[in-house]
Amino acid sequence: SRMQETFRNLGIGLILASLLIYFLMVALFRSWLTPLVILSAVPFGLIGVVVLLYITGTALNIQSLLGIIFMVGIVVSNTVLLVDYAQNLRIGEGLAPTEAIVKAASVRVRPVVMTALAAFFALLPMALGLARGSEANTPLGRAVIGGLLAGLVTTLFVVPSLYSLVIKDSKVVDDDDDEIPGDNGPTDVSKVKPGPS
Repeated sequence: SRMQETFRNLGIGLILASLLIYFLMVALFRSWLTPLVILSAVPFGLIGVVVLLYITGTALNIQSLLGIIFMVGIVVSNTVLLVDYAQNLRIGEGLAPTEAIVKAASVRVRPVVMTALAAFFALLPMALGLARGSEANTPLGRAVIGGLLAGLVTTLFVVPSLYSLVIKDSKVVDDDDDEIPGDNGPTDVSKVKPGPS
């Protein structure tokens, strides 16, 4: 019963963390759909966690649940790095969503891959559990690595596809080009006919 209560508390913590991340991104991007596109990488990361734990024969315990929470943070940060750059391209260069996300993926692929590889090699000794007494932290390392690998593929391929499908093209208006409704520009005084006196 005590173990079930711990699992329940960690599950509640994961849900609350996901909701907090979602509402923070809603305030950041001023959109309800863009954060959903970013969070779409999380379910694929969970699939990677389950697959790797199954392949390695690792049980789902408290350490692996903590690894899932860590994985959510890493995957979301990589996806935000990609989508935020695409949003800036749409505003700065007036690109369509598909063009913006393709260009953002080509530019941001290096930092995203480097971040994932750095975390992978840092957690690899923990996941292997070769040292004496390191077996307790092995599920945590394997959960993070499994979700990280699946999240990397999702960030580079699935998220751009969803972004181009879900995010609709909208005209970005520059503040310098705003015109008052009914204003046709400056009036030439010389062409104004005098009225009857």
